[in-house]
Amino acid sequence: MGQLDGKVALITGGARGMGKAHVRRFLDEGAKVVFGDVLDEEGAKLAADLENATFVHLDVTQPDDWAAAVQTALDAYGALNILVNNAGIMRHKTIEEMTLEECRQIIEVNLIGQWQGIKSVTPALRAAGGGSIVNVSSTEGFIGAEGMSAYSASKFGVRGLTKSAARELGKDNIRVNSIHPGGIITSMSMQDDIVNATADRADSLMANLPLRRLASTREVSGLVVYLASDDSSYCTASEVLVDGGLVSGF
Repeated sequence: MGQLDGKVALITGGARGMGKAHVRRFLDEGAKVVFGDVLDEEGAKLAADLENATFVHLDVTQPDDWAAAVQTALDAYGALNILVNNAGIMRHKTIEEMTLEECRQIIEVNLIGQWQGIKSVTPALRAAGGGSIVNVSSTEGFIGAEGMSAYSASKFGVRGLTKSAARELGKDNIRVNSIHPGGIITSMSMQDDIVNATADRADSLMANLPLRRLASTREVSGLVVYLASDDSSYCTASEVLVDGGLVSGF
């Protein structure tokens, strides 16, 4: 028996990296999964290797893509119970170096994309009797870093979005929580907190982590499964760090 037996999930940014790990773990736990991404070739290839998984093109900045993804879940599996707002992008540039267009794109994908996701799935989750939304933020939603202004602003914003959505949707038995990964090994090469870091900087980071190591994507997926499942039925508006102690101090 899996933690997500009988559940239907929509996962964004699911074609690679952390999102791909979430897709596989959700299937292992008994869920049926619709996953979206702008990486059509990678997404279609992954779906072809999986059972009970459907890939859809999903640009999280586009309302029509969101509507199509939700309808796909309803048509293919008859309901929708879970949203994992995982899709995100980053640019490592100082404020002076970054263009306004680049800043806006990061905010549009990382923050407004999640807002659109919540808005899009709410009627289906309500119709299912409730559900769970897991918003992927970052340790950059708690601490800033040089060259990460737009990314950090978007991830701080996810925290506020999560709190407000949890207040609005609790009456419908829809829970909304955020997770904050840091120091995770993915195909994007140490995404979120040490992108473009040199080997020396990576070694320095690990030396300051209480657990003295980076995490695998599977260690993050376990947390997402928990928050998506009925085991966390009294958790909403929570902020859960999965960072090896990164933000505890230096």
